[in-house]
Amino acid sequence: MSKVEEIQNYLRKNQIDAAFVTTPDNVFYVSGFKSNPHERLLGVMIFKESEPFLICPQMEVPDAKDAGWPYEVIGHQDTENAMEILAQAIKARTGNPSTFAIEKAQLIVERLEALQHSFPEASFVRLDEKINALRVIKDEEELNKLRKAAELADYAIEVGCKEIAEGKTEMEILTAIESAIQEKGCKMSFETMVLSGTKTASPHGKPGARKVEKGDMILFDLGVIYEGYCSDITRTVAFGEPTEAQKEIYHAVLAANSNAIAAVKPGVRAMDLDKIARDTITEAGYGEYFTHRLGHGLGISVHEFPSVTGANDMTMEQGMVFTIEPGIYKSDVTGVRIEDDVVVTKDGVEVLTKFPKELLVL
Repeated sequence: MSKVEEIQNYLRKNQIDAAFVTTPDNVFYVSGFKSNPHERLLGVMIFKESEPFLICPQMEVPDAKDAGWPYEVIGHQDTENAMEILAQAIKARTGNPSTFAIEKAQLIVERLEALQHSFPEASFVRLDEKINALRVIKDEEELNKLRKAAELADYAIEVGCKEIAEGKTEMEILTAIESAIQEKGCKMSFETMVLSGTKTASPHGKPGARKVEKGDMILFDLGVIYEGYCSDITRTVAFGEPTEAQKEIYHAVLAANSNAIAAVKPGVRAMDLDKIARDTITEAGYGEYFTHRLGHGLGISVHEFPSVTGANDMTMEQGMVFTIEPGIYKSDVTGVRIEDDVVVTKDGVEVLTKFPKELLVL
């Protein structure tokens, strides 16, 4: 069953007339068309009974058709009112829908108000949970793309390690990584992070002109997009022999990563995984330095549903893909994060990212 048909079934079951899918990642998920429309209108309108359509900037209409979207594509020019064109197309399909399902977490207020103006009697309900429920379980085709994305992430870490040399800047190492991935015909899934020395203690630090020195720990956090699907990996390596304090932190993080991964299986709760990793780090004496959630969902978006936190009692199911990324950030010693991408299997876990995790001393 296609994604459009699954949403149509949801509309029928819940007596909702139409669904408007607007985030670029969700448009890609239901249509196969990948686009960054910037401020322009992009969306897929799916009806309970009538045939769906995709609306996008006029200049992207051929691309949408080439992507394999089998239904009508409606284009709008920059000089036109895209929301008026949308409203006219809806009315031509199905008159005046009484209920719309929309992405309430994403649809901007201006566009919601335009729909309310065109359909003043309509009510608007959340589509967010249904889209999340569809996207959270990956089929085998999606998993194969995620495996390839993870393989490319492993390669990117390998490139980064080979680039490390005394006097080389973080940005020079980063540029070499991104160039290697571009040569493979792919793009990074988010801004690549290469941090050295005390900068590793900033979970979202910014790479810059700092030159790598002997005795540094170096943290790589990166991901690669393969056919629309993202990977996300973090590895921390030592340039020169690390101190005993650095080794202690590293091994605490590695134990947290390993213990959490070992617990992944259908039926385990997200909060249980977070607790396992957090308890491991707390028992090692570094609990206050693990300052973020354990992980996040992964797929078309590099950060997607679900959030693997101590407050999420959601149980894991076969086909879910998410990250396991514990970290310790102690500014007077080092920061260490070790992140893997995992998929829940029928009776356990498959780890997609395979770059070695034993402390690598370069």
